[in-house]
Amino acid sequence: MILEIVTPEATLLHTDVDLISVPGVNGEFQMLNNHAPIVSLLVEGNVRFKGANVKIEEEFENKFTNAKEEYSLAIKSGTVEMKENKVIILAD
Repeated sequence: MILEIVTPEATLLHTDVDLISVPGVNGEFQMLNNHAPIVSLLVEGNVRFKGANVKIEEEFENKFTNAKEEYSLAIKSGTVEMKENKVIILAD
């Protein structure tokens, strides 16, 4: 599935991933390939994702942490939408 992370400054990420975990208002939840369509608010926490072919542009690599093939991005708030195997996160 495709993950796109957009902030007011730039599109930080547009890549293929296998798993995404986000900090929802009612707790953390995960999305896998072919997840049902969803729209949710996000709270302060970490957006985490894994994938065999994750590609992060060099200018944004310093915003992400990578531990054991799991990438992470700290956010203050945002929204997430998943539809047709594409996840768009609008983050602050």
